[in-house]
Amino acid sequence: MSARGLLLDEDDIRRALTRIAHEIIERDKGAAGLVLVGIANRGDHIARRLADEIERIEGTAVPVGVLDITFYRDDIGLRAEAPEVHETRIDVGINDRTVVLVDDVLFTGRTIRAAMDALTDFGRPARIRLAVLVDRGHRELPIRADFVGKNVPTRRSDDVSVRVRELDGDDAVLVREALTSEVTR
Repeated sequence: MSARGLLLDEDDIRRALTRIAHEIIERDKGAAGLVLVGIANRGDHIARRLADEIERIEGTAVPVGVLDITFYRDDIGLRAEAPEVHETRIDVGINDRTVVLVDDVLFTGRTIRAAMDALTDFGRPARIRLAVLVDRGHRELPIRADFVGKNVPTRRSDDVSVRVRELDGDDAVLVREALTSEVTR
């Protein structure tokens, strides 16, 4: 892979999350009835930050859950490597509430489809909305984010990686493009 570079730095991410938090509040006319559910492994950290920002703006705490979609993926038996399983924890009922699914990167839409399937094990939300830090396109399923930090045109072979300080020590979004020889393999 060759580096294309830094797409978002720490300040860009902070500004994007602040804007998304305002958009969520505006769409729902406040924070009442909201539940944020982050998709493990980085979406949950982004969801916590959004909840903190919503609480700072509205003065209302928003419950945050974490959802592991490993066993809901449609490629679970097709991968050679063993899946990495994370914690699922949703400590509040989601029936008749607005659930905002939060993820770092929206690509094909398959992760989000798996997350919606997994959510039904916890109840029946009034609505499900989607917030992502980066939408890179290349959808394989008819899924669209309601709240987007940054839309980024990419090649299908590009690697978009999100770094969060809670796991990686810093905040950044990087895009690396595959070398020509890697693409033709």
